Amino acid sequence: MTVVSMKTGMPVEQQISELESQFARLVTVTTQQPYPEYAERINDLIRLQKALKKHSESLVTALSNDYGHRSRSDTLMADILPCFQMLHYTKRKLKRWMKPSRRSTGMLLAPAKVEVHYQPLGVVGIIVPWNFPITLSLIPLITAIAAGNRVMLKMSEFTPLTAQAVKALLADAFDEDKVCVVDGDVAVAQAFTRLPFDHLMFTGSTEVGKKVMAAAAANLTPVTLELGGKSPVIVAPDIDPLLAAERVLFGKNLNAGQICVAPDHVYVHEDNLEEFVEALRVKWNEAYPKGIDSDDRTAIVTERQFNRLKA
Repeated sequence: MTVVSMKTGMPVEQQISELESQFARLVTVTTQQPYPEYAERINDLIRLQKALKKHSESLVTALSNDYGHRSRSDTLMADILPCFQMLHYTKRKLKRWMKPSRRSTGMLLAPAKVEVHYQPLGVVGIIVPWNFPITLSLIPLITAIAAGNRVMLKMSEFTPLTAQAVKALLADAFDEDKVCVVDGDVAVAQAFTRLPFDHLMFTGSTEVGKKVMAAAAANLTPVTLELGGKSPVIVAPDIDPLLAAERVLFGKNLNAGQICVAPDHVYVHEDNLEEFVEALRVKWNEAYPKGIDSDDRTAIVTERQFNRLKA
């Protein structure tokens, strides 16, 4: 029986075979050119910056279409701007980061000199979630490229139009021997985690994070996990309730609360509870005068997520 991906229409076995071939190609090129110099890395970052500027509007549109509606200001503030900030910061710091650093030899090895020389890891895998698919693909990519690595990105199947927009952006900046984007759903994602990367980065749920780490453990692949958790807010008795409400609502309504640090419960002194709830109503109506039909209000990304929240 042939299993076909609902996302790409391709047989899953063929997708996995292509995935393994892409990885093998990156490993081969890394072996041949293991230590990119500063000039190459800084030029990579400059090309990426130009491509991001060129493709920004298509990213905003694609992400809104994936969501059904996503606030333009949410995308610009939380997805586009942080990438430009990271590019600016990384370009400014890169030469110093690459410079060898001295270490003390101790009396036994005197008068020897000891230096630490910073080297690329090799091929880095990045698994991207659906809630901030631009920030959480490009910022890890920027750091990996700056460190002299080659990168494979597995975009989320829940934001397919954004995945294609990111793919087009990266094709403008890099050839596939340096950065490649992988399509596919759960079966491809599972195969991706089993590849013997030199480092693997995952952002998502704790449940899936455990599976990612278990798969990576077979190859002793170092893993960076950024997982969900609880985000309580404490409202002190002496704060202006309108100010507290404004701040809580900003955190809760960015991307419609689809963010790992969105406030999910609030501790308020019982004497201030009614006043705080009323302040929330006032600030909500100021921010969203048309309610959920306000243009600045982002939709829930999928029916599945909507039903989960209702439940």
